[in-house]
Amino acid sequence: MSVFPEPILNLPQADIPLDGINAYLSQGDNHQIIFMRFEKDVDLPEHSHEAQWGIVLEGKIQLTIDGITKIYTKGDRYLIPKGVKHSGKIFAGYADMTFFNQKDRYEAMKR
Repeated sequence: MSVFPEPILNLPQADIPLDGINAYLSQGDNHQIIFMRFEKDVDLPEHSHEAQWGIVLEGKIQLTIDGITKIYTKGDRYLIPKGVKHSGKIFAGYADMTFFNQKDRYEAMKR
């Protein structure tokens, strides 16, 4: 059974250039909510963007936010403030719901 219910799976898929990801995009007027599930381990290089808030639904993620490294697991929440450099490692089986305070962080995949 998928961690996400049918209404989420029916959202447009988000075009995110990472291997082994399934991501679904809920588009707002000035923000996006992405529902992500990873089938493979993924290393995230350091980067920054608008504010990001996430909640871990399954698995674990290691994030380094502004030089501080923590591991987040099911039920944990994280906040990455606007412009703060961050990197991480996402482990296979990880799933989350992430709010981006940016309306154009990702685009829907072309069908």
